Amino acid sequence: MRYKKLGNTDLNVSTVGLGTWALAGSVAGSDSWGVMDDRVSEDTIRHALERGINLIDTSPSYGIGHGEEVVGRAVMGQRHKAVIVTKCGTFKKDGKIYRDLRPEAIRGQLEGSLTRLGTEYTDLYLIHWPDPSTPLSDTLGELCRLKEEGKIRYIGVSNFSRELLDEARTMADIVCIQPQFSLLARESEGLIQYAHSLDMGVLTYGSLGAGILSGKYDKLPDFGVGDARNRFYKTFFSEPMFSRSMELVNVLRDIAGEHGRPVSQVAINWVAQQPWVTSAIVGAKNEGQIEENAMAGEWMLSENELEKIRSAYADIMEIN
Repeated sequence: MRYKKLGNTDLNVSTVGLGTWALAGSVAGSDSWGVMDDRVSEDTIRHALERGINLIDTSPSYGIGHGEEVVGRAVMGQRHKAVIVTKCGTFKKDGKIYRDLRPEAIRGQLEGSLTRLGTEYTDLYLIHWPDPSTPLSDTLGELCRLKEEGKIRYIGVSNFSRELLDEARTMADIVCIQPQFSLLARESEGLIQYAHSLDMGVLTYGSLGAGILSGKYDKLPDFGVGDARNRFYKTFFSEPMFSRSMELVNVLRDIAGEHGRPVSQVAINWVAQQPWVTSAIVGAKNEGQIEENAMAGEWMLSENELEKIRSAYADIMEIN
């Protein structure tokens, strides 16, 4: 596994991280990635640590807190091996998504997260999504107080625009950003480069485009009601993006075949090898998927292969 220093912190994180949204399983009232057995989820996280994946990304919004409980049980007795990332400000209730970054709400959210995670601190605490109803100065003021109390080691932001990031940086030491970024989701590339120029860390989520870049689909899938892919990643699983994605996956498949590797590792390495990216966060549901993801950190795409992917993307997505 390769490791990188997270911005200007003392955290060295694996270039392939583990996203735990799917491991929260199917919880009433929350988005779902299908039914999960908690024992399988916990073993998946433990295997990630065994394979050198030390960045574990979670949120109280994953399974309405259940995801954090799973992470907490999995890292028990080996907390020192994990760089735990969790978040504040987002929750789902009665089928609706709410944002709440009021200081009193944040404090309660963090206390709940630490209890579920079974830890006295989180290595990195992210604002999950902006809350237009709360002044950013109020939010960051409380986060700085929680950091001073030792409950947060570092503060970061997720899903922020460049303008909001600049505003946040005047109020607190923001050490990293977390945008969606993959071969299919490139809108944040400018922001990622900007953050890197400021010596900030970059943790990307959606690195496999909810699995569409893994090579496991050959026709448009029909996900069940309540499946997160029907909402958050709907564009990827709709035409014409799905057919274009399959064309791109065929290019990745050719490269993967030359290395004797699965397609997913090519897609992961494309993200992880971008010079501005610190860690590509990838979801997994079992130890086998962890094994595949971790092995991406053991080899690299050549410059010629990166150029082949760049050229194919431009042609398929009709970029002039």
